[in-house]
Amino acid sequence: MNQKGPGWLKTLRPDPFVTALLATVVAASFLPVRDAAADGLALAAKGVIAMLFFLHGAKLSREAVVAGVTHWRLHLTVLSVTFIAFPLLGLAAGLLPESLLPKSLAMGVLFLTCLPSTVQSSIAFTSIARGNVAAAVCSASASNLLGMALTPLLVGLLLHAQGDALSFSAVQAIALQLLAPFIAGQLARRWVAPWLARRARIVGVVDRFSVLLIVYSAFSGAVVAGVWKLVSARELGVIVVLSAVLLAIVLAGSRRLARMFGFSTEDEITIVFCGSKKSLITGAPMAAILFPAATAGLMIIPLMVFHQMQMMACAVIAQRYAARPD
Repeated sequence: MNQKGPGWLKTLRPDPFVTALLATVVAASFLPVRDAAADGLALAAKGVIAMLFFLHGAKLSREAVVAGVTHWRLHLTVLSVTFIAFPLLGLAAGLLPESLLPKSLAMGVLFLTCLPSTVQSSIAFTSIARGNVAAAVCSASASNLLGMALTPLLVGLLLHAQGDALSFSAVQAIALQLLAPFIAGQLARRWVAPWLARRARIVGVVDRFSVLLIVYSAFSGAVVAGVWKLVSARELGVIVVLSAVLLAIVLAGSRRLARMFGFSTEDEITIVFCGSKKSLITGAPMAAILFPAATAGLMIIPLMVFHQMQMMACAVIAQRYAARPD
């Protein structure tokens, strides 16, 4: 029993990547790029994003894509939570008075709820909890594949419902900058995959570097536009509370849904971890493409808060699942 205590406390430590994100936000706040330098940084970010999705396309086997169809009940459940239940909660959050949650941050919450699931952390937590890892690989991968099309469409539809609009050019940019490199990676998999297998960490490094670069670029534009004059400490507190409520509802709801449909405990674990996650790796590039730089910085604030919260909560839940008797 004593051995579990320190392990439980260790899960509450800030994630090193989240610490790097916060440091990037601080750097952008005091040293934002402007004018020609900002244009150059935005161009570099687009190049890194394209490289990231090319590598993901080369890494994911065709067998994994095809295998996603075999456990269709589980995958439909995860996708329903990710792309139906979550966005409905985002719309509900938008009903809060603007004095409590400004429209710009409400849009960020809505954008967060439309994003696909994570891949690496969903699989990692499922493995720790002794769940159905094979199904987690397929489900998280399917969520990300569909998210490249569903997220911009959902954001466009829901923002339009609230009186805003998302241009066709923004959706087209998603296809060109994310989907096209992914397909190219799939086509080049025969030659690239063996090289990636010998350098397993390279995709993770590009993942994190791309997000840091995008966050620095987005927050630089937001700082130049006066973001910290628009967001108060009270509003950040509202985002923290709202993220906690969203996460609690989805964690409890996905678990209840899994049991209601008679899934095994292993499948339940997969549904809980794949259904409750939102991908910062996918969300940051999409925000940079879909929204102007000054807006993108605001849009990813709720996502950054939710990301750290989901990591901490799921780490504790995974340990509790893992402690169950065989």
